[in-house]
Amino acid sequence: MKKSKVVVFGSFVMDLMARGPHLPRPAESVKGTMFQMGPGGKGFNQCVAAHKAGAEVTMVTKLGRDSFADVALDTMKELNMSSEHILYTDQVSTATALVVVDENTAQNQIMVIPGSLNTITADEVAGIESLIKEAEYLLIQLEVNQDANELVVDMAEKYGCKVIMNLAPYSPVSDAFLAKAYMVTPNEVEAEGMTGIVVSDTESAKKAADILREKGIEIVVITLGSRGAFISTKDRAELVPAFKVNAQDTTGAGDAFNGGLLAALSEGKDIWEAARFASALAALSVQKKGAAVSMPWRNEIEDFLAAQK
Repeated sequence: MKKSKVVVFGSFVMDLMARGPHLPRPAESVKGTMFQMGPGGKGFNQCVAAHKAGAEVTMVTKLGRDSFADVALDTMKELNMSSEHILYTDQVSTATALVVVDENTAQNQIMVIPGSLNTITADEVAGIESLIKEAEYLLIQLEVNQDANELVVDMAEKYGCKVIMNLAPYSPVSDAFLAKAYMVTPNEVEAEGMTGIVVSDTESAKKAADILREKGIEIVVITLGSRGAFISTKDRAELVPAFKVNAQDTTGAGDAFNGGLLAALSEGKDIWEAARFASALAALSVQKKGAAVSMPWRNEIEDFLAAQK
């Protein structure tokens, strides 16, 4: 099977994760039960998920010159991922995220300190032109400086590379920027921010998706957590149900789904097949603790899907 080349342009973040009996309320201290450090960031998680699922994917991110950067590079080396297009700065530290997980419900709270991710320059984007020129899909998020995202999306448009926007963590972007997306993949909160529609069920998801498609986006995928993903295209709009599993940690579930979508699309699967594949990847990831470290390998995904028939 011939796979097209794909690129993830986005974030590496060092995850510092604590687990405890419940999430802290304002001004509350909670005695935790576990602490873990590991590689994360939406872009990195998505790239690892796509890579382990079999995609020919390249990661572009920016790191500081510190020990957290070494974690990114060591992880990529261990997974046999290319680090050729990793960028560096001496001015600020590698991005960090503080993650708190409720061990009873698997819900989480996350605070991200962007650091190096806010410093990607126009010259650095220009340096990946040949990479974008050869790619069929580009996956971005909102964890790097937006001017860099704007530049790389314009570059993708120039070469006919299809842009998938995972607009997380959500902040307002222009309709002109959105119109350059082939696909957007918001969750309920992000979809509400983009459209003003409170997304609580498939009917409201369809309303939000219709608004987004009117902005010029070809495919809208609204992820609805344990319910699944609502997908809207020119010809069809319906929910692809999630697989029912015993979730241990939902951190990175959306990233798992996005990485799975990217991998499946790179193999020529249509959006409906790709969403089922991505749902399987996400279902496997939430049964393990952590984000990037929880992404399953291709054979695990195939075995899981075979068991559902």
